[in-house]
Amino acid sequence: MTQRRTFMLQVALGSTALLASQVHAAAPMLDEKDAQAGALGYKADATKVDKTKFPKYAAGQACSSCALYQGKATDAAGGCPLFAGKQVAGKGWCSAYAKKA
Repeated sequence: MTQRRTFMLQVALGSTALLASQVHAAAPMLDEKDAQAGALGYKADATKVDKTKFPKYAAGQACSSCALYQGKATDAAGGCPLFAGKQVAGKGWCSAYAKKA
């Protein structure tokens, strides 16, 4: 009886983890034309940031090295609390960039 309970618990936990990873992966990419993205100067490719409009930008800055980025530094995309429910490009940038400590 204990083995069956353990098995059922493992199946439930495994299913929940799989579902959570699929939901995260299914989040749409942030569009540069999104109102919030435009307000923060988001670019999916940091090398295309208008340096005259955003003088805070420095070469080498990218979402993947930002303190707000919720993916791994090597991920192509990840979450950002500024753009709830959407993923940002790891190579992207916005004016809220804050270097990871």
